Amino acid sequence: MPNKLKILNDPIYGFIQIPNSLVFDIMEDAYFQRLRRIAQMGLSSLVYPGAIHTRFHHALGCIYLMQKAVRVLRFKQIEISEEEENALYIAILLHDIGHGPFSHALEHSIVNGVSHEEISLQFMQKLNKKFDGKLSLAIEIFEGKYPRKFLCQLISSQLDIDRLDYLKRDSFYTGVTEGNISSDRLIVMMDVANDELVIEQKGIYSVEKFLIARRLMYWQVYLHKTGLVAENMLVNVLKRAKELAENGVDLFASNAFAYFLYNRINKDNFNENTLEMFSKLDDYDILLSIKEWVHHEDNVLSTLSKMIVERKLLKVEMQSERFSEAYVSKKMKKFQDKLELTETEITYFVFTQEIKNQAYTSEKPILIINKKGKLSDIAKASDQLNLQALTKPVVKHIICYPK
Repeated sequence: MPNKLKILNDPIYGFIQIPNSLVFDIMEDAYFQRLRRIAQMGLSSLVYPGAIHTRFHHALGCIYLMQKAVRVLRFKQIEISEEEENALYIAILLHDIGHGPFSHALEHSIVNGVSHEEISLQFMQKLNKKFDGKLSLAIEIFEGKYPRKFLCQLISSQLDIDRLDYLKRDSFYTGVTEGNISSDRLIVMMDVANDELVIEQKGIYSVEKFLIARRLMYWQVYLHKTGLVAENMLVNVLKRAKELAENGVDLFASNAFAYFLYNRINKDNFNENTLEMFSKLDDYDILLSIKEWVHHEDNVLSTLSKMIVERKLLKVEMQSERFSEAYVSKKMKKFQDKLELTETEITYFVFTQEIKNQAYTSEKPILIINKKGKLSDIAKASDQLNLQALTKPVVKHIICYPK
């Protein structure tokens, strides 16, 4: 019998123990191993060269933090059965399994209207069949349907295990220290009251730092303007390829990638066969195609592909107000003539986008519990005026065009 109680070394937390053989077997499955080939932060490495960590790393970090959370809550006399504990590990391990290559770029261009959460759920249901129903409780918690609310909140809320890992991990790999939160302290401060996940009052400053770190990471990393341009260009390459494929143009692509290029995939026809094809698709398929498309006879496809491969990105301007129609059409006209493109083709090179970021929303609040057991929303409990400001959505606008 092979030893399934492995210990893995993580650059952030040190040694991570795999809790049991079922979790190990799920990790060994090809569906999960695919996450090794999907970058956690898409094309952000074009801005932050160190950001080449994968969704596999992130899932491992989440399991480590979840083990810690279970220990802390049990220490505070919160009952968590062995079955529930296991379900938490499986749910957090698989919460991102439905992500496609380069994460969000694919959701907007190749697979229409099917979110990664829905695909994650399909993968979990498929694995549940493979593992004789042992994932049923994990699926219930993942869907937020389990009656013990705090268990669902550990998987998905404004202060969940997922966020506690990715902020710390993305901060580490990008080198952007503003995002370095104390996930350990936040977990140690967790408690449960009225079936809600709460934070002890003395953890209030850690929560404040977490929310501010999240806001800074969004503007500095996730919504970095160069990163946004790269992602938009990737979306445009995929859209162009899809358009050509639909017109019967021959494109270089792996079998799995060709399936998504040459078929219209949406919610209604995302079946078991589609899921199988999706499970064979990762960043490598997309990158290999883009490298080949540099030599394609379609000018738009080859130009965009070459720009991504050589990192000759479009120029970008960012501001708080919407760009005037006159300004946008002036840019379009200028580059349409210069690059000899049609009206449709220029939209791949000159485009605008609205970006929205809200660091905190009071709809599903982070609750602080005081010594007397009274619960209050962090935005009200905090003496920091700027936390109120974090509840307002910030909107910015970008315009991209050739240099």
